[in-house]
Formats: sequence, C-alpha cells, structure tokens
Amino acid sequence: MANPSDNGVKPTALITGSRGFTGKYLVAELESAGYVVFGASHEEGGVGAERSVDLCNRGAVHDLVMRVQPDVVVHLAAIAFVAHGDVDAIYRTNVLGTRNLLEALASSPKRPRAVLLASSANIYGNTDIEPITEDVAPAPANDYAVSKLAMEYMARLWMDRLPIVLARPFNYTGVGQSDKFLLSKIVEHFRRGEKSIELGNIDVFRDFQDVRFVVSAYRRLLESNAIGQTVNLCSGVGTSLTEAIQIMEELAGYRIDVRVNPQFVRENEVKRLVGSNDKLRQLIGDIVVIPLKQTLAWMYQSPT
Repeated sequence: MANPSDNGVKPTALITGSRGFTGKYLVAELESAGYVVFGASHEEGGVGAERSVDLCNRGAVHDLVMRVQPDVVVHLAAIAFVAHGDVDAIYRTNVLGTRNLLEALASSPKRPRAVLLASSANIYGNTDIEPITEDVAPAPANDYAVSKLAMEYMARLWMDRLPIVLARPFNYTGVGQSDKFLLSKIVEHFRRGEKSIELGNIDVFRDFQDVRFVVSAYRRLLESNAIGQTVNLCSGVGTSLTEAIQIMEELAGYRIDVRVNPQFVRENEVKRLVGSNDKLRQLIGDIVVIPLKQTLAWMYQSPT
C-alpha cells in the first residue's frame, strides 16, 4: 500500500460526519497517517478545517467540494440509529444527501483518487448464511437498512465517474458512542453501578467490533486497490448479547438483573449478523481484530 505522503505533499481528506462518533476517530487516524483533514458536519459551530453543511442542501455541498478539492473522501454522515423516529429524514439524509455529495465530486475539476461510502451490514437482514460474505443477497428488515441499500444502488450510477468503495461495517462500538446504542447502554449501566437494566431483544448475536479497528480499515481501504469493490468490515466472530453482558459482569465484579421491556423489542429484529472478513484481508492485508472484552474494558475504564 502506498504511503499518502510519499511525494512529500500531504494529501487532503474530506470526511463528512466528522463530529460524529466514528468521525472523530477517523479524523485522528487520517491526520496521524499524514493527511490534511477537512471535516463536514450537520452540527453548528465548526472550527478550523471543519464546516457545518447540510448534505440535503445541494448548493452547499457543491460549494464545500469546490472549496476543499479533496484527494480522498470518506462519507460517514448519515442517520445511523435503526430506531430513529423520522423515517423521511432517514431517506433524505442517507440517500439524497449521498447523491448530492457524489454529484458535487463528479463535477469537481479535481478528481479524488478514492471515495469511500459507509454503508451497513444491516442491509443483509435475516439470513441463514454464516458467515455472511459480500455475495449474500440483501434482505433489509428496517427503514435504516433499506436506506443504506438504496444508497448503494444509487452510488453504482456514479462508479463510471468516481473511484467509489462501498464499505459495510458490522456493529461496532467504543468510547464516546451514544448510549442509544446497545453496548454503550450496557457499559454505562455498569459504570453507574446500576443493579438492573431494561433491554429489548436479548436473543441476538452480532459481529461486534471496535471503532479503532473500523477507522484503521477505512484508511487502509483508501490506500489499497479497492476501487469499485464492496467490502465487509467485521471480526468474523459472533457474540450473543448474553455473552456481552457476562463479560461486563466479569469486568465490573457483579451481576446485573436483565429485564426485557416489550417497548424496546423491535419487530423484524435481525437475530444473527456475523460476517466474513476474507475480502477485507485480500484488499488490505493482515488485520488485527480487537477482542470484544478488550473493547468493553476500554469503555468501562474510560474517564469520560
């Protein structure tokens, strides 16, 4: 893989969703690898090389791309919470927002050398196949997953004009993730010393990963021969929610009372989602998967 600064000139990276959970880690990852990073976020108050931009505003997105002229792009900005209540916003942001970005990049006088779009393993839905390879037929089971699959299909219309990579990360977590997400919620309960926790579906298996693994893989995909490819980002190991809770009980030194709240139970819940990372290895070389216990300990012991 090429070093981004081999010619002595630092390349420019544009990250959408730069102030989000993953974005903050990716900014640090790319800066440490020698990139000059420009961030774009829907949140107000951007500072330095960061801009507040509504991706659904076509003109604003065009202006952003013309100003930055990026060498590489990582598109993280999306509504990523499966249970988000505003379905219209999910589709506008995840599909229309992505199209506006691709249109702006395609019209730019400077062609980026890589455009990585973050999709989701949720597009696979419920499948009897395990591990899930990139060839498994999509079967999305919720609006979030449908929006991501629609984004992928739409992006293919631009592959003859842009060097696009489609990444499908499986579930991942880490310090700073909102406790709306399952593992973060569980860790926060133990950090507070709660004696009980209310959850929804507890008979689920997921391919949990560490956000640091994910952003490292994103960077390496930008620097690899992955253009035109769709690739899973996963550990290849399935862990049940019950096992994750047991890990936290071991770390915290006490047992927690798990109560199923029917209001938290999702219809059409995906029961098992465990992926194959063979293609990822083929594209970027050896990978080091961070064990879930190590990730949970990092989250539990973090001062923030």
